[in-house]
Amino acid sequence: MKLVSWNVNGLRACLNKGFLEAFEALDADIVCLQETKMEQGQAEIDLPGYHEIWNSAQKKGYSGTAVFTRQIPKAQSLGMGVEEMDGEGRVILLDYEDFYLVNVYTPNSQRELARLDYRMEWEDTFRGFLQELDSRRPVIICGDLNVAHQEIDIKNAKSNRRNAGFTDEERGKMTQLLEAGFSDTFRTLYPDREDAYTWWSFRANARERNIGWRLDYFLASNRLMEKVTAAEIHPHVMGSDHCPISLEIDL
Repeated sequence: MKLVSWNVNGLRACLNKGFLEAFEALDADIVCLQETKMEQGQAEIDLPGYHEIWNSAQKKGYSGTAVFTRQIPKAQSLGMGVEEMDGEGRVILLDYEDFYLVNVYTPNSQRELARLDYRMEWEDTFRGFLQELDSRRPVIICGDLNVAHQEIDIKNAKSNRRNAGFTDEERGKMTQLLEAGFSDTFRTLYPDREDAYTWWSFRANARERNIGWRLDYFLASNRLMEKVTAAEIHPHVMGSDHCPISLEIDL
């Protein structure tokens, strides 16, 4: 099974930048999108053979997630069941026979860390949500987790130390999540691979110079790692300030 995750930074905009061609070329069984910034039906998206699941934010043109899957889950739900955290369309849960799939767009701590306290509450709630799922069956988590976990995951670690996405607090929560029974699939397979990023600023030709951050992840319950056959980053796929990532797993 091949899964793809991609923060499209506005799906309507991405549709005008080669999204459908990239989608077809990636040829995945399940594609999880973040930051869709739209509701289902606001754009024509013709993807024959794929079942669509959408979770749009209450605020128009903001946040949002979607899943396009060839394999219809036996059940699906939106959010974590926490009213004060479920209004921004950030979580989709799919229940398959042998595993859960969670598509997530983690809140950004914002400039001057204005939302860091909320982010910390979110992290604890999300970790508890995943642990409860993991107690029932294995979980695959994918999406934009809005954190570069280790110094190897960011080009300029020293100068970004207190910036959103690379604070000690956010990195610590990622460590806690992994210690709760989950593996970072890419970093497990490639512990020493440098210059492997999934997001680049639009400024200063950052993408061309590969001055980036690894913010997008496939995590998996530790007991699934023996079934993972590939975890890749696709930096040459354009259309967003993030690139797609993929996971291949023998389920």
